[in-house]
Amino acid sequence: MKILVINGPNLGLLGVREPEIYGKVTLADVICQLQLVAAENPGCELEFLQSNHEGAIVDRLNAILTDAPVDGIVINPAAYTHTSVAIADALRACDKVPAIEVHISNINSRESFRHESLTAPACVGMIAGLGTDGYEWALRALIRRIQK
Repeated sequence: MKILVINGPNLGLLGVREPEIYGKVTLADVICQLQLVAAENPGCELEFLQSNHEGAIVDRLNAILTDAPVDGIVINPAAYTHTSVAIADALRACDKVPAIEVHISNINSRESFRHESLTAPACVGMIAGLGTDGYEWALRALIRRIQK
């Protein structure tokens, strides 16, 4: 089982950028935690991508259909959540691969422009507002879903 974990723009600054909103946990900490969860599930392999570039995210999602398949996707599109039809379309193109969207903050309790996710309708679920723990819950849910 291979799961792709995608993080969008500015998430490489976790732990530094706006810690009052996003906390002090770094992206490296998130990756370590997810690797521990994967290790609990024999045969579970994780691939990580963090990019500030929309096209790099779209390219990797497109590659799922050609030469780099995966069994599931955990995605935090970050700011692209609210703006990227391209990422939403790329997720829809992978409709046989379940994706779960993650947001560290509760996007519905923030500025009104953050209330709408263009990408969530292309996912099987969304976890928001649980801090970086949301990544773990998304990964665990995805593993269960794939194993069924």
